[in-house]
Amino acid sequence: MHYYAYEMAHTLLSPWRFATRMLKAQLDHPLNPFSRSLPTRTLSAACGVFEGLTRRYGKPDFGFDAVETGGGGRVAIREVLAARRTFCNLLHFQREGGRLPGEELPQVLLVAPLSGHYATLLRGTVRAMLPDHDVYITDWIDARDVPLTAGDFGFDDYIDYLLDFLRLLGPDTHVVAVCQPSVPALAATALLAAEHDPATPLSLTLIGGPIDTRRNPTAVNRLAEQRPLDWFQRNIVARVPFPNPGYMRPVYPGFMQLTGFMTMNLDRHAAAHVRLFHHLVEGDHDSIRQHDEFYEEYMAVMDLPARFYLETIDRVFQRHALAKGELVHRGRRVDCSAIRDTALITIEGGRDDICGPGQTAAAHDLCPNVAMRYRYVQPGVGHYGVFNGSRFRREVQPRIAEAIRTADVKRRLSYRTPAPAQARL
Repeated sequence: MHYYAYEMAHTLLSPWRFATRMLKAQLDHPLNPFSRSLPTRTLSAACGVFEGLTRRYGKPDFGFDAVETGGGGRVAIREVLAARRTFCNLLHFQREGGRLPGEELPQVLLVAPLSGHYATLLRGTVRAMLPDHDVYITDWIDARDVPLTAGDFGFDDYIDYLLDFLRLLGPDTHVVAVCQPSVPALAATALLAAEHDPATPLSLTLIGGPIDTRRNPTAVNRLAEQRPLDWFQRNIVARVPFPNPGYMRPVYPGFMQLTGFMTMNLDRHAAAHVRLFHHLVEGDHDSIRQHDEFYEEYMAVMDLPARFYLETIDRVFQRHALAKGELVHRGRRVDCSAIRDTALITIEGGRDDICGPGQTAAAHDLCPNVAMRYRYVQPGVGHYGVFNGSRFRREVQPRIAEAIRTADVKRRLSYRTPAPAQARL
């Protein structure tokens, strides 16, 4: 019923949002002789904050039209649909005219999280990687828009999608998994390695992922462990209301995920909107633009298939199946020790309050036969700062790029190790 209550509240607020927009337009109109007075600016600012807090945010665009090249030039970029699946599209940020002569661009599959936000949450990650990599990204589809007749989607299906995409992209692909997909990405790599499949990635970068949430558990981890699975089924899962295309599909509503994230840092978000009010009154357009850019992305949420959500809680956060060596995919046990020729890179945030430091690095213990490995903890950043923002661009991304280049060079030299080794990138 909470989903229907949310939809009803949104519908009831619609006339107020419309009236607020009309009032703000009149207050800000250049022919209004009082538009620059303090009372008018104050009322206009209040209208702007109200409209921003109550409207529904749609899926943002990536918005890339060009990329800087290593030589200081610019190359046009266009989004190309490389593959279409029921719950996910594979997007390719393709350079117009292809690669420049002599340009080496490692092929990267960027696995976006299916955890409530759209893949555009990684816009900053993509922007940082585009100059030196040929980037593909998993663009997950809002479960609210998938008809019930299209079938269900679970944890094993997620791994299947990654296996399909890697085989489609072929050999010499590097995988970068951000947050939640770290577990299925590691599982998919292990399954391919066990089969000696040519599509086994050259490198696997795990960023802020819950490989083993028993290490340095956070409030999010403790909540998942303290409640039985049927509690999430009863209190969190809801059915998509009419008239959405996915009517009656059981989902984990995106607005509940957003509510959970915002309440974790409620004081910070409240302060941000108080600052926005003052910036609107003062006409500080740069600060307003920065606020809008962040919250346009942060508040745009999508619904998750309920089966995938519940199976993730069960396997990753409650039973710790991969960390214990007990994860099974389609009847096959996932054996991470089968990974040998894939470089393993783990990136963590020193102040991550969603995926505590050490949880991602646990992958190194699960993969004792990996020949090339690199572990890095970025000081002073939280969960989002480890894959986005200025610190990511200056300090994290260059390390990932160097690790990928190293793995690529070793591939070109036909480097393969037949036995465990201790080499480090």
